[in-house]
Formats: sequence, C-alpha cells, structure tokens
Amino acid sequence: MSKIDLSSFEKKIEVRNIRMEDIGQLLEMQKVCFPNMEPWKRQHLKSHLTIFPEGQFCVEYDGKIIGSCSSLIVNFDEYDDKHTWDDITDEGYITNHNPEGYNLYGIEVMVDPNFRGMKIGRRLYEARKELARELNLKSIIIGGRIPNYHKYKDELSPREYVEEVSYQNIYDPVLTFQIMNGFQVMRINPGYLPDDEQSAQFATLMEWNNIDYQAKTKRHFKTAYPVRITVIQYMMKDIESFEEFAKQVEYYVDVAADFGSDFAVFPEIFTTQLMSFLEEKVPSKAIRRLADYTEDYIELFTSLAVKYNVNIIGGSHFVEEDEHIYNIAYLFRRDGTIEKQYKIHVTPNEKKWWGIQPGDTVKVFDTDCGKIAIQVCYDIQFPELSRFAVDQGANIIFVPFCTEDRQGYLRVRYCAQARAIENQVYTVIAGTVGNLTQVENMDIQYAQSGIFTPSDFEFARDGIVGECHPNIETVVVGDVDLEILRRQRKSGTVNQLIDRRSDLFEINYKGLETVYKPMGK
Repeated sequence: MSKIDLSSFEKKIEVRNIRMEDIGQLLEMQKVCFPNMEPWKRQHLKSHLTIFPEGQFCVEYDGKIIGSCSSLIVNFDEYDDKHTWDDITDEGYITNHNPEGYNLYGIEVMVDPNFRGMKIGRRLYEARKELARELNLKSIIIGGRIPNYHKYKDELSPREYVEEVSYQNIYDPVLTFQIMNGFQVMRINPGYLPDDEQSAQFATLMEWNNIDYQAKTKRHFKTAYPVRITVIQYMMKDIESFEEFAKQVEYYVDVAADFGSDFAVFPEIFTTQLMSFLEEKVPSKAIRRLADYTEDYIELFTSLAVKYNVNIIGGSHFVEEDEHIYNIAYLFRRDGTIEKQYKIHVTPNEKKWWGIQPGDTVKVFDTDCGKIAIQVCYDIQFPELSRFAVDQGANIIFVPFCTEDRQGYLRVRYCAQARAIENQVYTVIAGTVGNLTQVENMDIQYAQSGIFTPSDFEFARDGIVGECHPNIETVVVGDVDLEILRRQRKSGTVNQLIDRRSDLFEINYKGLETVYKPMGK
C-alpha cells in the first residue's frame, strides 16, 4: 500500500481578524444568516475595519468564511440603560469607538447555517474574550437577540421567557448559547432592533466579566486631557545661509519646550526664506534649488523634535518627487518618527509661479496626544477634508498657511473657525509675516495666527483659545482639552456630529478604502 498523503485530508479552520477582501463573503453570508433583517452595507464593514480592525473576527474553514463577529470599545456608563443597537453602534458605523473605554461591546455574531454544530460561535466568543484580556478591558457586553420568543410572546412576558430559558425549560439558540458561555443577564431592553420580529424587538443585555482585569485609576478619574500648543508666527526676512535659518527655527522650538508644549507649529512654505540667498530670479528654477534643501530640512526638524521633546508641525516645504514639485507638510514626532501630508488643493499662484502639483491622499496621524490632521492653507477652505479627518478620529486640525493680504488670511481664519464649529474639533492656524524683498511671489505676508475651538459653554467665550497680534513676529501658547472635547461631542448644546442628516447625504472619497459616514451616526 502506498504512503497516504495526509495533506489531501486536511480541512484547515482558523480564527483571524477580518480583512477588507473578506467583505464580499460577509455580505453574502449575512443574507443567509438574517434573511428578514436589514443587512450590513459595505461601508459599515469598511468603517469597522478602519476604526477598530482588532475587534473584527471571522472563522475561515477550508478557504471559506463561515462565521464572523463585530465589536467596539465603549465606556458603557455613558450610555442609557435602555439604549438601542443604533445608539451603541452609531447606526452600525462604530464611529463612537472609544480606545480609552473599558467595555468591549459585541454588536454582531453570525454563523453560516450550513456549518452550525461545529462550535463556530464558541470560537468567536473565545476570540473576543482573549481580546478583552489583551486590552485589559473590564468586561464584554452584548445586546443579545431572543429569536424564539415570538413562539411564546402570547403566553410569556420577555422577563418570564428569559427566566425559563435560564432554567433550561426553553431552548433559545442565542440566549442559551450566551448563558453557556459565561454571560449573565443584566436587563432586558425593548426596541433594541426594530427589524428583529423574531425577538419582538427585545434584547437581553448581558455581560461577561474579565477576572484578569487590572483597574487603572486614570481610566476612572480622568477629568482633563490637556494638550499644549505653541504656534509660531514666523518672520520672513532676508538671511545669509541655512545655518542662520536653523538658528531661528531652534530658537522657537526651544521657546515651545520651555512652555512645556506638546506641539510646536510652523507656517506654510516658510522655508522659502532660504530663497533670499539663493540668487536665482527665475521662480521655477529657484523652487527646484530650494527643494535641494529637503534632506537638510528633515534632518534639522527631526533632531529638534527629539532634542526638545516636542512634536513639531514643520510648516510645509517644497519637495521634488519624480520631477514634480509638491507642497508637503511634515509631522516630526518627538519619538523621532516622521509623517507627511501633501497639499491637496493648489492655489492659482502656486501653479502660475512654481508649477506645484496637488497631492491625492488625506491622512490622519496618531500622536502621543491623540489623532491629528494637517491641512495646508487652501485645504481648510474645502469642508469635505475636515469632515473626513474627524470621521477618522482627528481631534486637532493643524493649518500651516501663507497669505499675502488680509483678505487671503481671513479666508483661512474664517474657514478654520467654521471647521471647528461644524466638526466639533480644535483648529490651529500658523502663518508667516514680514517681507522677502527679492523673492518673487513671497515679497509680502499677512497673518494673525491662532488656536480655535467649537462654540459652546465648555470652551472660550469667542471660540478662541489664543491669537497673535497681526503682522508681528511672535508666538501664542494655549491648551486644548481633549476630554472636554470628547464630552462635548456627546452632550453639547448642539451636536453637529450626531445630528448630520446621513439619510440625505454622505461623502464618498474616491480612490480611498472607506466610504465614511459622519461621526456620531
């Protein structure tokens, strides 16, 4: 008898995190699992994978997905006892996911009916429990369906039905399973899923407690999360060398560090000051000579961010890539790492004088002070970009700008303040002042830099943390509080993020992975 090839008998089963390429299979599977309920939309699942990919699991069997579950992290105490599924998931988009929370909330489990009896649900629940242990979360909470209740609703109240299932006098495929997996009933919520006719719209709110949980004081008593920002209103004047430029820059980073700042913010294209000693009068040639200083610029700001322990928004700089010139804003983190944001919307003057090309990627950056975005000057005048950034979790939008007159400056300022209000986000503008008498298109400057907030009682009366005097070389230092911002987004006088009419509109960002629904929905 020939040797048996054991690999031909193998049927590999694996629990893993869901990936973007799995979405098609999941959409098809839910049609079979929940034929009479409103299904996920593709943008729901994309949003899950963008916001909290670690909390999305699936079971793959012999190359086919046969089960999945979705979850998010919340501070459960912030939600009403009788919350609905839409409340806890922001209508399925989980944009309310709170990484600082202490409860994992399970919002969906589905198993292909053709593979039930293989302990698929148990595998998914164990994956959730392990995640809760890894993240040191206090508990897992679920709003469980009771799909067999429709058979008993004429003779039993929901409470009586749950009790009978708990005593094992009645079998319910969901509730029985959850009890067997260590979940305890907390309460029964009416109207939880309006389209769940089998459960008569009731759900059991259930909890599994993580016995390995180690309480952290700061998570229970955090009353403030201040972030200090120093905005540099930079004077453009003739200089003789890059070393002179570096000396001025280091002075301001030192000032920011002396104030204990988390961020130091420089203006847009303030490195064009270097053109004052390049002795090149043709703008298109001068800009390429300026781009030769890119490595010097990056090395300077990286070293300063580490040396002074300050995250630096390094204004922006003209960079040559593939024979094209881009206006790029850099984030120099104080841990020595670097990110960059291309200017998306190029002004007519940038095209005319320097041939600047637009970028096509909108980013939100993680920092040790939460998520931030950078929008270079003209970009803040396009509200879709700020909405996109906030939907991805940005709490602060930094706006390096360079304008030559008061009208141009006011366009930046008014739009920055509008973005702060309509997106419940902090915005920071940093501009150039002074004159470069021998540099074409950079000869005059106008700015009044500032730090802006939403408009509500929790913030400064005029929505202004601080602002510079116009047209002088100076700094403004101010604190923004991310904890106040978080609370205000949930319970402010108005709630722009929650009240947006997503039934009427949502934004599709072409070429990007996710269709984003407004945060709070």
